[in-house]
Amino acid sequence: MPAWLLMFVAWTVAGGLWAEARPDEADRAAILEGVREIAAPGVPGTVCVFGEDAFAVVVGRAGRVVEPVVAACRIGKGRAVGFGHDGYLGRGALDVGDTGRLMLNAVRWAAGKPSPRVAVRGLQELLAFFREHGLSAEPLDGPDWLDRLANYDVLCIHAGALPMPDEAPQIVEYLRSGGGLITAHTGWGWLQLSPGKSLATDFAATRLLAPAGLIWGDGMLERTSPLGFSAEVAPPDLTNASRALEALQAHAAGQRQLSADDLAQASWTVVRTAAVLPPDDTILLPRLRRVQEEHAAEAVPTPAKPLKTENFLARLALTLQLQDLRRTPPEQIKPHPAATSFPGAVPPDAPRVQKRLDIDTRVPAWHSTGLYAAPGEVIEVEVPDKAVGKGVAVQIGCHTDALWHLDSWPRAPEIVRSFPVAATLTKAANAFGGLVYIVVPEGCQLGRLPVMVRGAVEAPHFVLGRTTPEDWRETVRHRPAPWAELECSKVVITIPSEHVRKLDDPVELMELWSAVLDACASLAAMPLDRPRPERFVTDVQISAGYMHSGYPIMTFLDVAPVFADRAALIARAPDGGDWGFFHELGHNHQSPDWTFDGAGEVTVNLFSLYVLDRVFNVRQAGHPAVKPAERERILREYFAAPSFDKWKSNPFLALYMYMQLQEAFGWEAFRKVFAEYRALSEAERPKTDDEKRDQWLVRFSRTVGRNLGPFFEAWRVPTSEAARASIADLPPWLPPNFPPH
Repeated sequence: MPAWLLMFVAWTVAGGLWAEARPDEADRAAILEGVREIAAPGVPGTVCVFGEDAFAVVVGRAGRVVEPVVAACRIGKGRAVGFGHDGYLGRGALDVGDTGRLMLNAVRWAAGKPSPRVAVRGLQELLAFFREHGLSAEPLDGPDWLDRLANYDVLCIHAGALPMPDEAPQIVEYLRSGGGLITAHTGWGWLQLSPGKSLATDFAATRLLAPAGLIWGDGMLERTSPLGFSAEVAPPDLTNASRALEALQAHAAGQRQLSADDLAQASWTVVRTAAVLPPDDTILLPRLRRVQEEHAAEAVPTPAKPLKTENFLARLALTLQLQDLRRTPPEQIKPHPAATSFPGAVPPDAPRVQKRLDIDTRVPAWHSTGLYAAPGEVIEVEVPDKAVGKGVAVQIGCHTDALWHLDSWPRAPEIVRSFPVAATLTKAANAFGGLVYIVVPEGCQLGRLPVMVRGAVEAPHFVLGRTTPEDWRETVRHRPAPWAELECSKVVITIPSEHVRKLDDPVELMELWSAVLDACASLAAMPLDRPRPERFVTDVQISAGYMHSGYPIMTFLDVAPVFADRAALIARAPDGGDWGFFHELGHNHQSPDWTFDGAGEVTVNLFSLYVLDRVFNVRQAGHPAVKPAERERILREYFAAPSFDKWKSNPFLALYMYMQLQEAFGWEAFRKVFAEYRALSEAERPKTDDEKRDQWLVRFSRTVGRNLGPFFEAWRVPTSEAARASIADLPPWLPPNFPPH
């Protein structure tokens, strides 16, 4: 057995996750006959199972627990297999490992016969694959395809091409009468591309298979094997949400003792499934409703008393509450008890105002309004006819990180709501309250958009070049909302209002932040005028790490006062106190063209170094790991036995290599090389890590007029002989006294 599989088996056994014997084991064995390992196309999502005749086929990791990436069910006389990524329907995945064998097995199992007649709708690569392997497969095209479906034993179709069951009763009848279904989609990806929609109510595959207890979830999965996912370890029984709920309730009643890992698995399974259950489910939802009623009073997470894994029944109750809130009309939403703790209460005497805004729709994404919706209160947003149905939305809340996967919830795991502008008047409300945003889609052609907002509370909102220092000091900083924003054209910073009440000079502060963002753009060879500003949002809990990049960049509340303190930013810079801010900005500016495997957390720090150098005049420090003495120590340790694996395992060690280039050739060399990359055509861009390393060597060497081949070899960063030969006409270069002895 390979070492990676031994590790996976050991991890499974240690968690107490071996499955007990189940009736569906024979079905799973048939689907996995001859299958050891399958692909992981892209970032696969999850498929949730909760029916008696639904079961996980292959699982992936979600932190310490597992979730199905492939699942199956019996529905009436029919059978279905669902995949958590649509890549499984194409050759890119089918040709990897045993994925193709799994697909052939799945088709035969779903059809209930070894030689089925297969209908393939719109999937040409899958059709060709079936024919190559001797299956009788035909394209099912044309508008009348539903009428011809009964002529086939199994239907293979992308889940995004499935009609809703109430629109196509032929599919329901086909399955219940004995037909088979193979379908796939990526739940989290569908959600991203379907704003305002829900997997529970608007995803056709879920609506079709939910009566059998199989639905698509909102989550990403990690690999369990080198190629993707191992199929050699049986999925735990606790990946079925109904069985997991039974286990949790038995544990709570003292009738069964779950280990910590089993408890985590069962709780995770039920919470993730509950979050996407259709509202008319009759299998699991009625049982969850009883849990919700019994534990509603406990479902109030706060920083002082977070809901942890051991509070599994309260977490289930909160999950159901949040699911209900997503479907509740704004007029019926009430404040959630947890809102007082986070994001915070609005003073009861705070006036509700109306405010006219002028939104420049050439700028995409969030537009701050300087307004705050109180928890459970309806606001009205009025727009002209031209904006209706054009992708514009009203968003309440900025804390977009979802916390479902975390062991501790100091706040509710989802507290932001978005409302598409589907009429000239949009009513919106959020049980947790939040800052109000007008969200503009990419490529919007509406020009200047007048917007009227009514019923919200004013928030401290400084805009560089628009808010005068006098207005700020006398009025704006005292506005009553619990959250404030400091804005310039380059960045918006969102922090609790308490941290701006005594801020006297936001002009100099935001000019400093503007310089930071300009420095990032300058190094990346990007225009200083941005398509939209970056954003920082502070939160009581974030989804990953201490800070993480994205839109917005998320970080914890402890740094909130630093964002609004120019003197503190300057004072902290030499010792690395600000490094993380610039590191995350760097992630938003780094390019995959010049970032190969092992360098993702390395090239990002070029931006930290550049900002500290150009904006804060800090050169020899900025972080403890780059101080000269520490740098020398780590270099000597590394070069005692250098290897590329070691290079990739230590981001600061690898950074020293880039620092040597900067110290020898200056920042301008980096800017020229990055500009060269930005100008490449798609055909010229490196596609593999080998190509990325080769191009970085050659392009930087040509830019500085030195052969860096010996330098790369000394560091053990691999490049091809052809790449090194192409720069052999240049004089070779190594730093003085390098490598160290």
